[in-house]
Amino acid sequence: MKQRTIGDTDVSAIGLGGMPMSIEGRPDERRSIATIHAALEAGVTLIDTADAYHLGGHDEVGHNEELIGRAVREYHGVADDVLIATKGGHLRPEAGNWSQNGDPAYLKQAAKASAKRLGVEAIGLYQFHRPDPAVPYADSIGALAELLDEGVIRMAGISNADVDQIRQANEVLDGRLVSVQNQYSPAFRSSEAELELCDEMSIAFLPWSPLGGIAGASDLGTTYQDFATVARAHGVTPQVVALAWELAKSDVVIPIPGASRPQSILDSVTAATVKLRPEEIDRLDRSQAAG
Repeated sequence: MKQRTIGDTDVSAIGLGGMPMSIEGRPDERRSIATIHAALEAGVTLIDTADAYHLGGHDEVGHNEELIGRAVREYHGVADDVLIATKGGHLRPEAGNWSQNGDPAYLKQAAKASAKRLGVEAIGLYQFHRPDPAVPYADSIGALAELLDEGVIRMAGISNADVDQIRQANEVLDGRLVSVQNQYSPAFRSSEAELELCDEMSIAFLPWSPLGGIAGASDLGTTYQDFATVARAHGVTPQVVALAWELAKSDVVIPIPGASRPQSILDSVTAATVKLRPEEIDRLDRSQAAG
């Protein structure tokens, strides 16, 4: 598995997103654990989760964190180099609805609870999940700075941030911002400016829903036919081409496709071996949805 870097840590160029294993429509636990173990066996060393990945409206905050923490501990091989990235500040009070809580005291409490669920003394990467319009952004990021100083977390990142927030977060963190996790895919490209800034600042950019989300991933090749055409030329799936295209954007890009089946993540990791030609990248850059 090719490697990329988050902060001072080398990780696999393709990560695993844990969200589909815990929200509505989730599989049974046995299949989820098999998916995580398949990812580890394939060389994946970055797993993304959040305390809000659970059934909306249910009293099971941290379901995905507990699942991933247990699966990594139970893995039959060596998993010492696995970086588990989690997030706080986003909540699911009921099915279909999300809310934010960027209060510094809450974030510090949430991070400590996440560390306990993951079974770690310090969280490898903790990210502020989504800005809270009711709380000054600098105050929320200040909580991450304190968590770093206290040793509760080892590295700090942000998610769903714009260009100004990236710069502000890095300033509040005194240059210690290591990652930005924003939505980015063939269907959602409005984070291009944030990606370019991360490249300029050597900050890891982690596309979430890199295949278009749970609803859109399976239809990616039909919706974006250029991805299907390039996929046929390389003998891979359109989903693999989408991930390879994202990897080609910059060395700071580390996609984190969600998966709830072993075969899904095993397909995704092959993207790290696909070498797209410049003319193919240009074609994919210009690709539009069919119809």
